Amino acid sequence: MDNAYATDLESKNIYKHPGIIKIFAKIFSYVFHPLFIPLYVAWYLVFIHHSYFTGFGEKAKTWVMLQMTLNMIFFPAVTVLLLKGVGFIDSIFLKKQKDRIIPYMAAGIFFFWMYLVFRNQAEIPQILTAFTFGVFLASSAALIANIYFKISMHAIGCGGMLGLLIVVLNTHPSPPFTLPLMIAIFITGIVCTSRLIVSDHTSKDIYLGLLLGFFCQFISAAFLL
Repeated sequence: MDNAYATDLESKNIYKHPGIIKIFAKIFSYVFHPLFIPLYVAWYLVFIHHSYFTGFGEKAKTWVMLQMTLNMIFFPAVTVLLLKGVGFIDSIFLKKQKDRIIPYMAAGIFFFWMYLVFRNQAEIPQILTAFTFGVFLASSAALIANIYFKISMHAIGCGGMLGLLIVVLNTHPSPPFTLPLMIAIFITGIVCTSRLIVSDHTSKDIYLGLLLGFFCQFISAAFLL
């Protein structure tokens, strides 16, 4: 056990958080589950941003969101439930590194499929296509990182959200320019703090997850935008 990990565990054992704090931490962990964050980002791009989907009708926007929901949430979640049902993983919460291997691989397939679908629909704004590819890159990198330590999936999701919003701010800003980014930073702080409170993640797992999700969005944007 390395010193950083031992120090984090020791600090958790010394300082006991009040029950109400743990309850809120669990709520934030569920609301901003890493599978949900891509849907929140897509919702912002489709319905809130003033420019990207201006030519789309309500049915077309709903169809985009439905595709995101199916490929980025439903199919990965069903995969985890099936793996639990057949005994390939110990818990649907993926508490062990070995439990995360197949879900990472399966999710990566669905994320890459979503990217291919959007790439072949010329009417889809490139920012959403780049975002889905960035999510795929992050899940692939997380699969490799999982060999060495249990990187935080929540932090990866929040890092991807921050990276995407900075890309949007630099390439296609829309008033109010910095408000979405400020909200994302606030959410990231709450979620990452929550994971430190109610999970066995160390600060290393959190910080590296944030960096991984963040830079994968920049890499994707550099190639596709």
